[in-house]
Amino acid sequence: MKKMLCCTLTLMLAISICYAQNFKATQKSQEKVIKAAYKAKKITELEYEKLMKEQQTIKATIEKLEADGKLEADDKNAIQGKLDRAERRLKRYKTNRERY
Repeated sequence: MKKMLCCTLTLMLAISICYAQNFKATQKSQEKVIKAAYKAKKITELEYEKLMKEQQTIKATIEKLEADGKLEADDKNAIQGKLDRAERRLKRYKTNRERY
């Protein structure tokens, strides 16, 4: 029982680490979601431009911090914070109860 629980926890930790390290894929996925929301008229043109500008900033930050070949914990936290903020903004923009 303990071995099974330990293996399960180790597997979950490994999956979360792999997910957290793939910043470029997460950023590209967010960009696709933003484009789809704009195409479906869920966000305005101004909101779309703001979100895309934020995505460009995130992309530049990822490239800048990965330039030296290694990411420190502070770098990872900075990137993840930017991705989380972008996700929250998109969610807020999509549900701001305006009609277009």
